[in-house]
Amino acid sequence: MPSAQRPDPSDLMAELTPRRIVEELDRYIIGQDAAKRAVAVALRNRHRRRQLEGPIREEVIPKNILMIGPTGVGKTEIARRLARLAGAPFIKVEATKFTEVGYVGRDVDAIIRDLADIAVRMTQSEKVHEVEDRARAEAIDLIVETLRPQRPRAPRIQAPLDAVAAFLGQRISGDTEQAPAEEVTDEAERSRARLRERVESGALDGETVEIEVEESKSPFVQIFSPQGMEEMGMNLQDMLGGMMPKSKKRRRVTVGEAKEILTYQRAQALIDMDQVTAEAIDKAEETGIVFIDELDKIAGRETGHGPEVSREGVQRDILPIVEGSTVMTKYGPVRTDHILFIAAGAFHVSKPSDLIPELQGRLPLRVELTALGGDDFVRILKEPENSLIKQYRALLAIEGVELDFTDDGIAEIARIAAEVNQRTEDIGARRLHTVMERLLEEISFTAPDVAPTRVIVDAAYVRDRLADLARDADTSRYIL
Repeated sequence: MPSAQRPDPSDLMAELTPRRIVEELDRYIIGQDAAKRAVAVALRNRHRRRQLEGPIREEVIPKNILMIGPTGVGKTEIARRLARLAGAPFIKVEATKFTEVGYVGRDVDAIIRDLADIAVRMTQSEKVHEVEDRARAEAIDLIVETLRPQRPRAPRIQAPLDAVAAFLGQRISGDTEQAPAEEVTDEAERSRARLRERVESGALDGETVEIEVEESKSPFVQIFSPQGMEEMGMNLQDMLGGMMPKSKKRRRVTVGEAKEILTYQRAQALIDMDQVTAEAIDKAEETGIVFIDELDKIAGRETGHGPEVSREGVQRDILPIVEGSTVMTKYGPVRTDHILFIAAGAFHVSKPSDLIPELQGRLPLRVELTALGGDDFVRILKEPENSLIKQYRALLAIEGVELDFTDDGIAEIARIAAEVNQRTEDIGARRLHTVMERLLEEISFTAPDVAPTRVIVDAAYVRDRLADLARDADTSRYIL
């Protein structure tokens, strides 16, 4: 079956106007219009920059964004959906996992190395998709040749002196010739075509076949080293893995499995990894998006002294990659000048002004995301395409259980979630996950035993299972 044609990224970006981007984000994220508009403009400016010609194209740098808001309001989801919408390499990191240069731990250059890895995997997947039809056809040919019964070759008639002639490099007896090669008859071709059609249609997917598969046994290399040296371990492993020959072994698998295994092998052989690497680096440099969460945790100026890792030191290490530098990766140098950085943090204790001035200047766009309340929770439960209600309906429908959520039931779920957030820690929309899981715990457990059945989730149903927990602040702190 021919694979679906993937849209050209440049054509896709031309269609993604800021208004269209916001509309796409609205399908999954409720509210936060200011943040959506900011990221939509930033993404569109990338398309505009790529249309420029001459020196000015290099001078236009992305306007990095700082999102300020409590947890669970959609900061990460906005960035992730934006990257998926643009087909761009995306990585999310926590600022707290990186350490100041000179201390043991990961250094900030690992962000760009990981982004390059993601870009290579994305590009490789796209290239495999492009050659998938050809690779599948070649895989089916291999399976057909394996399944096709082989005719025995006619025995070679050898004169007594032929062995001596072969040793002397000349033929003495001209009377006896090797039997002619098997002639391909029309009947054999028709038989092969019928067999190929059955393999393609899946009629033989349950049959077993013995195929030859490649297995590359790369030696495992682990290097205990200071931060910044982890890439050496990867390069050494890649180098030694390339020196080791790929061994082959024969495996007995079903025809269906053989089609997938051989298609993958043939696709890997058909793509040019040098081209993949070059395109991936360009993709990372021109369209990459880095989301740095928990930036507020490293904000602040230390007044004490001591050998501990300073938060300001981590900020100064992050600064070069945000303002533009070149990071060496195992695929080659990657420039960060045009990578879009989206930073985020709650900033409950610290303030954005507590960041070092240089880093503040590299995050010129600041948007504040608002906390979510009961009305927002109702919309989150009902409107997005991936809403929790739709997910639970689909999951339990597999067991033959039909869930019917009434409007008053949804409103009661939202009210309880908002109430628990006010009484305990406000974790935003993530509270809905814990509330929904607790609410449907019983039916999820008994579904295979009571199916088929229909469960109406109304306000009374919700109160019966959650009201006591919601009222008890101590209990809800641990359970909800």
